[in-house]
Amino acid sequence: MGLGEFFKGDKPGLSFELYPPKTDEGVDLLLNAVAELIEFSPDFFTCTYGAGGSTRDRTLQILSEVKSRFDIPVASHLTCVGSTVEQLREYLQTAIAQGTEHIVALRGDPPKGQTEFHQTQGGLKYANELVSLIRSDFPELGIAVAGYPEVHQEAPSAEVDLENLKRKVDAGADVIVTQLFYINEDFFRFRDSCIAAGIRIPIVPGILPVTNLSQIQRIASLCKAKLPDSFVKRLGENFDTNWQFSAGVEFAQLQVAELLKSGIPGVHFYVLNKSQATTEVLKDLW
Repeated sequence: MGLGEFFKGDKPGLSFELYPPKTDEGVDLLLNAVAELIEFSPDFFTCTYGAGGSTRDRTLQILSEVKSRFDIPVASHLTCVGSTVEQLREYLQTAIAQGTEHIVALRGDPPKGQTEFHQTQGGLKYANELVSLIRSDFPELGIAVAGYPEVHQEAPSAEVDLENLKRKVDAGADVIVTQLFYINEDFFRFRDSCIAAGIRIPIVPGILPVTNLSQIQRIASLCKAKLPDSFVKRLGENFDTNWQFSAGVEFAQLQVAELLKSGIPGVHFYVLNKSQATTEVLKDLW
């Protein structure tokens, strides 16, 4: 099944994002989390990798293990950072050989210690170029790209950001998965802008349930996501671990319920290799 088809049925599509652990113990914990998430019949799992491609081999290992154990489609993240076109082709060939069906195509963030993205000699500069490469040389792969309801932090305006997204879509993307956000109005405004720009592929909200105030403030600051003042205030009233977890799950349930009511084609959860929060969010919704 093509990647876009997961989000065009009567029931919303569902996917989960993992990241490659550094230790074998971490891999075991991740696979235990996957086993719990499988109970919700997701359509596929994705797996990211470290800055500059530092964990690409581990990423493919994780995806291969998930696919073989749970018989479910998998998607690898891939960025332009630190790779020539030939190295990107080699990675894609290896990924396909190991059973990867889809790619999340990204430009990628600058490596640690750098403030700006620098094109690798012999490499690519923009995500739409990566999408074009995949679509022309590896047409069997499904392609997801990133969208930014609150505007990419490097974009000079929402209009320019939307133009960049349209280039990725026109290059052959199948699905847009958004950056995490916590104010649904931002997503609705983004979706309306995409439709007005002629974008017709599924636009899937990316959700990260909050389980800890300081952690989400750190994550949100990195991607410039806004947190509702009322939510931050509520989390700040009680720093008990269990209370913050419950408050975060309740917020995510309300957020996802409203999104589902609006007719979204699916949901993509950033699970941070832990299943409990996402499981709690989904058990009364899915």
